[in-house]
Amino acid sequence: MSKINYDLGKIRAIAFDVDGVLSPSTIPLGENGVPSRMVNIKDGYALQLAVKHGYILSIITGADSEAIRTRFAALGIKDIYMKAGVKINILKEWMECYGLKPEEVAFVGDDIPDYESMCHVGLPVAPADAATEIREAARYISPVNGGYGVARDLIEEIMKAQDCWMSSEKAFGW
Repeated sequence: MSKINYDLGKIRAIAFDVDGVLSPSTIPLGENGVPSRMVNIKDGYALQLAVKHGYILSIITGADSEAIRTRFAALGIKDIYMKAGVKINILKEWMECYGLKPEEVAFVGDDIPDYESMCHVGLPVAPADAATEIREAARYISPVNGGYGVARDLIEEIMKAQDCWMSSEKAFGW
């Protein structure tokens, strides 16, 4: 039985914010003023496995960084939207492009710019250290902080509920 109070069998797609979700909220600045983000290797494993199993994943972030595009494209994520000033508009277009209904989508966000998007999907998810308003909007709050395995936590729960976690040779390689 899942720790998430939602019919995870419905989930076909997941959209992720980056800063505070797939990377920690504290980001070191390089000497040139450009943020250097950390990523979690277990998140990376789960993201690429979800792609291999046919889940539709997207990145919707206000950030503008080729490092973000490079990292997540290498994991097989095709839909990477950066400089997203108003995320809900991008989310709606992405869902329409794939014919996704709100109940088939999870959105993982951590701060105010994610609020509208979280309210538009069936499964809004927040890291443990998300802003208060985001935790209140979330249907599931991961027990881990942003950047420390939120994607892994969510994807593992969804794939286990759909009997495809460690279910084939796809699970045992990158």
